Amino acid sequence: MTMINRRRFVAAFGTAPFFVRNLISAPPSSQLRLASFGASGMAYATLDGIATHANVTLACVAEVDATRVQRTKTKYPDAKVYTDWREMIEKERKNLDIACVGTPDHMHAPQAMASMNEGLHVYVQKPLTHNLHEARKLTETARRKRLVSQMGIQVHSSREYKTAVRLIHDGAIGKVTEVHAWSNKKWGDTEPVPDRSDPVPEGLNWDQWLGVAAARPYVDKYYHPGQWRKRLDFGTATFGDMGCHIYDPVFAALRLTSPISVRSEGPAPGQHNWAINAVIHYVFPGTSVTEGDTVRVTWYDGDQRPPAEVQARAGVAKLPNQGSLMFGTKGMMLLPHVGMPVLLPEASYQGFAVPEIEKVDHYHEFVDAVLGKARTSTTFDYAGPLTEAVLLGPLATRFPGTTLEWDARKLKFRNSKEATAFVRREYRAGWKVKGLS
Repeated sequence: MTMINRRRFVAAFGTAPFFVRNLISAPPSSQLRLASFGASGMAYATLDGIATHANVTLACVAEVDATRVQRTKTKYPDAKVYTDWREMIEKERKNLDIACVGTPDHMHAPQAMASMNEGLHVYVQKPLTHNLHEARKLTETARRKRLVSQMGIQVHSSREYKTAVRLIHDGAIGKVTEVHAWSNKKWGDTEPVPDRSDPVPEGLNWDQWLGVAAARPYVDKYYHPGQWRKRLDFGTATFGDMGCHIYDPVFAALRLTSPISVRSEGPAPGQHNWAINAVIHYVFPGTSVTEGDTVRVTWYDGDQRPPAEVQARAGVAKLPNQGSLMFGTKGMMLLPHVGMPVLLPEASYQGFAVPEIEKVDHYHEFVDAVLGKARTSTTFDYAGPLTEAVLLGPLATRFPGTTLEWDARKLKFRNSKEATAFVRREYRAGWKVKGLS
């Protein structure tokens, strides 16, 4: 038998997303061993969505709240449970192949990067990260290490959103001239942080929940489990939550890249909390499917909606609670979240043949990609730039009425050192992660 040295082996198999690692470390059955960051809520939906694949075994989970792990333990009794995710990585890293992250936004990047540092393929819920610097670093690392990656915007793989993207690419409404998108959610808070310190509930490791964020007193039901999206240090406002979903088909359909500028016309956040009722204007470079050198995309949330004049032009009497309107040179598209696209004016599209497109299991697509049987549709090369664009919105709300000129290559604003200061943040002592800090 001809001997193959390491250099030739890597040259021959280095582009394979999975098999080099798996041939060495995984059982003969090619069963992928999954680690989950988080065990309840969206984290449970994520780990369960992946672990239901026939080729996946849930090996371990890290959950900071012992009262929220029973559902996972009941369905996956053989999975080891940790409180400290760093301990889980340290002890289990040689027994793992893939990881999923479903924790609050501020912990996405540290946990994903720590996993990729160990060579694990990663599935990360949206938004990919809490700030732009983290998004860029995760994207670069996944690419450099040739790891399979997927962001958890499951609707990306739905029939509804895939159809909308296809219709725009096929020119159903002509060249796109402008876009308006919105969500009625209100992930913000105009009130200050309550001036009190409450006892930490039994079973909750508050220090672990805070993670990379600065230490502070526990305030009952203010952060955990359901209100953290409203807080500057932990969530990314309504736009960070829903923008990754609702901007996704716009981003994909228009083949958008990095924006040229972003401007907020809504209220500024407070000292600790995001605002509500945002109106955020983007200018993107024009593409093959848009009209002109640039294209404008505007976001609204809370009680804000596209102006009456915009709705009148579309001929829409009532907008859905969440969705987008795309205007083109031949027609318009109303895309509810989540619903089939509606081509407007409807009289002009009578008998129009909408392409038949099948949905894909977004979670299983990730597993199949690791197995070399598919490709992920929201790889970080796609999800990273999408997340960067979305996160520019909440950042811009800190500077109302200011047009911020964005230099994506340098990851900075051309006209505002003050805004550039929010592109990244320092992690607290003891929580630094290689590749991010």
